[in-house]
Amino acid sequence: MRVTNAPASRKRRKRMLKLAKGFRLRRSSHYRYASDAVDHGMQYSYRDRKTKKRTFRYLWQIRINAAARAAGLTYSRFMEGLKAAGCSLDRKVLADLAATDASAFLKLVEVAQAALKTKPGATIQASAMIQASAAINAGAMISAVTA
Repeated sequence: MRVTNAPASRKRRKRMLKLAKGFRLRRSSHYRYASDAVDHGMQYSYRDRKTKKRTFRYLWQIRINAAARAAGLTYSRFMEGLKAAGCSLDRKVLADLAATDASAFLKLVEVAQAALKTKPGATIQASAMIQASAAINAGAMISAVTA
């Protein structure tokens, strides 16, 4: 007698069609097409779970940068100041504060600025930046005079 293992096959096919629920046309009702569609869908969902993490981190950085620049700091200087101050808030929380509670975010900016001022080597960095900008301005003035 031929054994087909029909209950297991039916269970496997029903499970695949259940996963394909909501797909269009034959992809939701025919096992052969549903199987391919579900396989591709699983690949896309695996890939995009990784992509989502990158996308949200990028979004948080944009929001933090916009709020920090409105307060007079760049994103990188703001994050450097928070690190120097020992603040352990992550980017998700900082972006939420920037969007919903501007006064709390401004206090964090003040903390970051204070930490940047007391950071070792801050005066050396500031004086080097002033000298560099003076050299650039002098070069621009010379080129303007000669033109």
